[in-house]
Amino acid sequence: MSAAESAVETIQREMTIFARRARASAGRMHPELSLVSYTLLGHLEERGGCRATDLAAHYALDKSTVSRQVGTLERAGLIERRVDPEDHRVQVLHLTEAGEEILAQVTRSRRAAFRERLADWPADDLVRFAAYLERYNAGPAGADTE
Repeated sequence: MSAAESAVETIQREMTIFARRARASAGRMHPELSLVSYTLLGHLEERGGCRATDLAAHYALDKSTVSRQVGTLERAGLIERRVDPEDHRVQVLHLTEAGEEILAQVTRSRRAAFRERLADWPADDLVRFAAYLERYNAGPAGADTE
């Protein structure tokens, strides 16, 4: 096995560990907010609202999966549907005030956890790591698997 092949295997293994850790920590940060829910809330905040079909397309999720997540978030009072003023046939999902508060709380907790985990990393390593993650995430989607 070449050094590059070995590195790719290591990256795949470590990214899988990272994803599992992220899912596990999401529940500890807010028991009612899964990693998927947190991600959807964050997307709604960034976009200022969007349709459920837009969420499904953006995250390459099945519409039924998004529908279940949206239903859970609505019942928890974290999001609400509003009629699109430009097209009254369309409903747009928006964060409620409670959704904004919980998202902010979980985001603060996640950032604190990252800061703690990376506290003894030199600044140059952090800058490189951030750039590598941005480069990786900017790559083509569709080939990602866990």
